[in-house]
Amino acid sequence: MNALSLVPMFLVGLAGSVHCIGMCGGIVGALSISGGSAPARPVIAIAVARPASQTTSQSNVLRVLAYNGGRIASYMLAGALAGSLAGAGMLHLASLQVAGYWLANLMLVALGLYLMDAWRGLARLEAAGNVVWRRVRPLLKPLMPMDTPFKALAVGGLWGWVPCGMVYSALLTAMMQGSALNGAAAMAAFGLGTLPTLLGMGLLGTRLRAQMQRRPVRIASGLLVLGFGLLGLLRAANGVSLGWLDALCVTGHP
Repeated sequence: MNALSLVPMFLVGLAGSVHCIGMCGGIVGALSISGGSAPARPVIAIAVARPASQTTSQSNVLRVLAYNGGRIASYMLAGALAGSLAGAGMLHLASLQVAGYWLANLMLVALGLYLMDAWRGLARLEAAGNVVWRRVRPLLKPLMPMDTPFKALAVGGLWGWVPCGMVYSALLTAMMQGSALNGAAAMAAFGLGTLPTLLGMGLLGTRLRAQMQRRPVRIASGLLVLGFGLLGLLRAANGVSLGWLDALCVTGHP
C-alpha cells in the first residue's frame, strides 16, 4: 500500500464526518466537560464551546485532541484486526476476494446514499450493533466527568467501538488490504479524514454543526462517497484496470 492509495480513505472519512455530527450530535449534557453520565445512546464526546479563560481553553483543546487520538487509535486497532483476516489466509481464495471487493464497494454506495438521506439501510446495521454499545457503555462510567486528557483519551478509545455504519464501511475496506499493517494504515487515513470536522465541532460546538448539517453539504459529501463506491463497482464489473482512475478506488483490485 502506498501513500496515494490512502487518499480515497481520507476523503471518505472527511465526507463521512458529516454523518458523525448528524447522528451523534455533541457532548452537550451527556458527556460535557463539566460532567455527566454515559448516555443511553451514542453521542460524540467533544468539548462544549463556551467562554473561558486561556488556561481553560488550552485544557479543552488538550481534551479534544486526546479524545480524537484515542478514537483514531481504536480505528487502527480494528483495522489491524480486520486486515489480519486477509493476512491469515481467509481471503486468499479468488472467489472470496471478488465477493469481498464487491461488498466493500456496495457498502460505500450505501454510505453515500445514507449521507444524502436517500436510503437509510445503514441505520439498521447500526441498530444491530447496539449490542456492542451496551457492553461498552458501563466502561465509560468511571471516566465521567471527562475532566482530564487521560480520561478523554480513554473515552475516545472506547468510542471507536460504538456501532457506526460509516466505520463498518471503512472496516470492510480495511479487511481487503491484505495485512494487519495495511488495514491499520487504511483506518488511520480514514480516522484522520474525520479529524478536521470533529476537532472543529469540539472547539466550535453548535456553530459548526449548523453549517455541516446543511442539505447541500450532506449531498456533496454523499456524492463523493457514492462516486468512490460506483467507481469500484465499475472496475470490478469490467475486470480490468481503469488507468489513472485506479488511484481513486478505495479498495484494491480483487
